[in-house]
Amino acid sequence: MARRIDTIDWNILRELQGDGRITNVELSQRVGISAPPCLRRVRALEEEGIIKGYRALLDEKALGFDLMAFAMVHLVSQAEADLTAFADQVERWPLVRSCWMLSGETDFILLCVAPDLRSFQNFVLELTSAPNVSKVKTALTLRQAKDAAIVPMDGQTR
Repeated sequence: MARRIDTIDWNILRELQGDGRITNVELSQRVGISAPPCLRRVRALEEEGIIKGYRALLDEKALGFDLMAFAMVHLVSQAEADLTAFADQVERWPLVRSCWMLSGETDFILLCVAPDLRSFQNFVLELTSAPNVSKVKTALTLRQAKDAAIVPMDGQTR
């Protein structure tokens, strides 16, 4: 059974979401405990899988990926083996930034980035010819209204 997340753990998680590069000393000061127990708590949260990892958030456009689009994928079969095979294929497509399996009419939605429309069109051709894919609908993004890669933490003290 997982341990209970207390107020200090919630505060640690909130601070790390805001700045994953914060030093342990600064983090400990912000959450009101000394550095050694703060580090132990962070390591425990990592070992328990609550903190999944750390990464740099990159600006796609600054790196030449000017197009962002969604692809809604309908499969011929929703048998578990077919769903798993499609998810495995998605892992091999570098233009797919994230992918979710959905309930309802659409089986998967893919968030894709590409340097230009031609590159995205070529990807869509590959996607539509993938095994078990019956239909693909795409939507090009116009602008992003929100980009919050965080878990909402306001008032959390469970």
